[in-house]
Amino acid sequence: MKKPIVLAVLALTFACKEKPKEETEVTEEVAEVVETPEWTVLFDGTSFDGWHFYNNGAVTEPWKLEDGAMVLYPPETRPEGANYNLVTDKEFTDFVLMLEWKIAEGGNSGIFWGVNEDEKYGEPYITGPEIQVLDDERHPDAKNGTDRLAGALYDMVSPSAKVVKPAGEWNAVEIMINHKTNEGYIKLNGTTVVEFPVEGEGWDTLVANSKFADWEAFGAFKTGKLGVQDHGNMVSFRNIKIKEL
Repeated sequence: MKKPIVLAVLALTFACKEKPKEETEVTEEVAEVVETPEWTVLFDGTSFDGWHFYNNGAVTEPWKLEDGAMVLYPPETRPEGANYNLVTDKEFTDFVLMLEWKIAEGGNSGIFWGVNEDEKYGEPYITGPEIQVLDDERHPDAKNGTDRLAGALYDMVSPSAKVVKPAGEWNAVEIMINHKTNEGYIKLNGTTVVEFPVEGEGWDTLVANSKFADWEAFGAFKTGKLGVQDHGNMVSFRNIKIKEL
């Protein structure tokens, strides 16, 4: 009669020893999740992987890789209708985007989100709202209103502070688009210069009071590609990364 009792005690002992092992395995799994990076690099300075010409395939000239940046050298002459706008391969909805830009003297460019890529749209700006990249001191668009200045939500919201660096110097920009909370902001060189709703009545009012009021597809896509603009001027972008919300 003693043998069954001994076996029962041994079984209970082994069962108790296995439990901590399960807890350890779960703890390790949780640790892996916590350590997963939040930021995804969209451009690491060594290739154009993850980017392509809007409606036109792999990136080639007039874009070049220089000192860890993507640099547009606009041609003096170009085929009729040709543009060299770049967009991401992936689409995004809610995110924080960080990058640096540098504009040439007298230059103009932009950063887009919510871009819909379709042959019926000839340019990213037809669907994607734009964050202005500009030489405020020399480009004539700076005289067309404060909502055209560097850091502006183009033709919609003016920057609240002038913190842009001169042409030829790097500027850091952070852009948040969050449809879950209906919030968007633009930070330029560490200062929040623009805040805006990204949908609903507030967004509709911004569009209605802009040049885009009659553009049916403008700002219509919550999910879309990111883009950088060929506006015919030399411009550089680097250190591009995104955190999806």
